[in-house]
Amino acid sequence: MDIFEARMNELYELVKYHAGLYYDKDSPEISDYEYDELVRELSELEREHPQFARKNSPTHKVGGRPSELFAPVKHSVPMLSLDNVFTPDELANFFGRIEYTGGYVCEMKIDGLAVSLVYEDGVFVQGATRGDGRTGEDVTENLRLIVPEKLTNAPEGRVEVRGEVLMTHERFNAVNKLREENGENLFANPRNAAAGILRRKNNNALNTYGLDVFLYYLVDAESFGVTSQTGALEWLKSHGLPVQSAYCHCGSLEEVGEFISRMQDERYTLNYVTDGVVVKLDDLTQWASIGTTSHAPKWAVAYKYPPEEARTKLTDIIISVGRTGALTPVAVLEPVKLGGTTVSRAGLHNADEISRKDIRIGDTVRVRKAAEIIPEVIAVDKSARAGTEKVFTMPEKCPVCNSDVVRMQNEAAYRCSNRASCPAQLVEALNYFASRNGMNIKGVGRKLSAKLIASGKVKTLSDIYTLTLEEWTTLDKVGKKTAQNLLSQLEASKKQPLVNLITALGIPDVGKNAAGLLVEHFGNIDAMRKADEKEISQIAGIGEVIAHSVHEFFRNDANITLIENFRAMGFSMGSSIIISNNILEGKSFVFTGALSSMTREQAGEKVKSLGGRVSGSVSAKTDYVVVGDKPGSKLTKAEKLGVKILTEQEFLDILNAQ
Repeated sequence: MDIFEARMNELYELVKYHAGLYYDKDSPEISDYEYDELVRELSELEREHPQFARKNSPTHKVGGRPSELFAPVKHSVPMLSLDNVFTPDELANFFGRIEYTGGYVCEMKIDGLAVSLVYEDGVFVQGATRGDGRTGEDVTENLRLIVPEKLTNAPEGRVEVRGEVLMTHERFNAVNKLREENGENLFANPRNAAAGILRRKNNNALNTYGLDVFLYYLVDAESFGVTSQTGALEWLKSHGLPVQSAYCHCGSLEEVGEFISRMQDERYTLNYVTDGVVVKLDDLTQWASIGTTSHAPKWAVAYKYPPEEARTKLTDIIISVGRTGALTPVAVLEPVKLGGTTVSRAGLHNADEISRKDIRIGDTVRVRKAAEIIPEVIAVDKSARAGTEKVFTMPEKCPVCNSDVVRMQNEAAYRCSNRASCPAQLVEALNYFASRNGMNIKGVGRKLSAKLIASGKVKTLSDIYTLTLEEWTTLDKVGKKTAQNLLSQLEASKKQPLVNLITALGIPDVGKNAAGLLVEHFGNIDAMRKADEKEISQIAGIGEVIAHSVHEFFRNDANITLIENFRAMGFSMGSSIIISNNILEGKSFVFTGALSSMTREQAGEKVKSLGGRVSGSVSAKTDYVVVGDKPGSKLTKAEKLGVKILTEQEFLDILNAQ
C-alpha cells in the first residue's frame, strides 16, 4: 500500500472517531486545535492524492448525526460548517479566489452549539440543532428556556434565524465545580457543556445552570429588505434577538487583519469562549452567486487562533476538599504566563486522570487553559525527567480532618468519610445549608460560614442554631444589630418545610426537585430513613444513583445525630401537606404567571393537599394550566396541546368546591 494512502486511511479513522466524540457524545478526547490539525492534514493529502480520497470523507461532512432522542427537523436551507484558515496568507488566499470589492464583517467565533430558530408572526414555534447540516434535532422545548419567546416589532409570517447556544465562563465553572464535588466526569469545555445540556430530554440542568444564545444569521434576509451582514445583525437586535457585541465592519482585508490581531488578546475579556474570528463578505446579495462547497460557504471563513500553551514545572500536588467531601488534586506550578494571566495552579480532576497522563511531582509539563478558562496540565515532557520525580497517590486520610478517605463503587472521586464535621466540608456545607433552596437564612454566606468554622463555634450544621447573641458578636464585623437579624433569620428558618431541610442537608445528587419527590412519596423523614435502596430507586424521577446516595446518607450515625438535633430544635420532620380529601386525585396542574391571591408555591401545596400533582412543565398528560399575570411559554404550549386553561378565579372555584 502506498505510504500516502496508508496515512489517509489512518486519518479517516481518527477524524471519524474524534468527530463522533465531539458531535455525537459531547465528550472530546483531544482539543479543537488538535482535531483541526488532523482534518487539515487529511484535506491536504486528499488534494495532493485524489486517487486515494474517499467519497464519504469526513472533510465533506457537517456536524454529526442527529440523536434519536429527538424528532428530526429538515432544515429549509442547509446549515453548513466553515472552512478554517490559520495565517494571514491563508486568509488572503481564501478571499483572493473570488471577485469582490466590498467590505467585510468580522464576528468572534463562538465555541457553542449551532441552532436554528423559527418564529411565526413573531412567536417562537420551533428550534433545532444543526445535526448533519441537512437534518437537525427538535430541541424546541429546551430552547424555550433560552431564546426570546416573542420578537419585538415582529414582522408577519415566518422568520428563521440562526446562531450559537453557549455557556458563559461563570456558568461553566459552576457546573464543573458541582460535577467535581459529586464525583462526576467534568465537561471538557463550555461548548460540550452547552451541547450536553441542550440535548438532554430532561431539562432540569437547563433550569439550574442556564445557557445563552447569540444570533448571527437571518435566513432569506433580502425578503426583509436587508442586503448586508451588518444590516442583518442590526435587524436581529432591533427585533429583540441577542447578538454578540464583539463584531466589526472592515473596509479591507488589511483592516480584517488588524481586528484579528487586536482580538487575539482582547477575547480574554469576553464572558464566553471564542477560538477565532469568522470573516464574512458584508454584501450578502453576492452570497448566492459566490456559492458554497458541499460543506462550507465560499463567502465566509473561520480564522482560528492557535491554542496558547506554556511549559513549566509541577512542583507539588495538593488536595482540595469540597462540600460533598470530594478530594480534588490540584497541581502547584512554577508561575507561568498563559492567556493574559499568571498561572500557578492547575486542575488535575481526579486520580484516574493523573494515572492516565502519568503525571508525577517534579515533572516538566505542558499547560494550557482548557477552553481558555481553566488551566489544565495536558501532557508531561518525559524526556525532561531526571529520575527524582515522585509518583502521586491519593491520601488515605483527609488532609483537613484526618478522617478515612473512601472511594465509592463506580465513582471517580475519593471522599472524606467525615461528612458531619470535616471543617473543609463544613464551610461549603453551611453555605449551601443556608442558601435560598435550603433553609433560606439571609446573611449567612460563604465568608460568614468560613468565620464560624474557623472560630470553632460551629462543628456541625446544627451548631449554628445554638449560638447566643454574645457569641455572634465576637465574630469579626458582626455587630449587635447584625447578630439580632441573624438570630431572627435562624428562628424563622425552623419553619421551613421538610423539602427545604432535605435539600439543605446536601445529600449528594439530591437537589430541591429530588427532595420534593422524596418528601411527596414518603411523607416524613423517618419513613425515608427506613426505606431500602430498591424502594427509593423505584420512585419516578429518582433512579439508582440518587437512591444510593439517600440510602448511604441515612446509614451514617453522624447524619442521624444531626437530624435528631434538628428534630429537638422544632424542625418539621414531616410533610406540611395534609390531604383533606382526594377531589383532585390523579389530576396534574401547571402554574404560569403571578397569582394575586397566593404564591405559586402555596397554590401547589393546596393542590397536593387535595390529592393532586404539580408539575413544572406542560405535556399532553397535563390536566390543567393555571394562568396568572404575565404568563410565560407554558401558556403557548398548553394552547398548542389543547390542555385546559384555568384563570386564577376558576382555580379558586375548584378549591372552594371541596
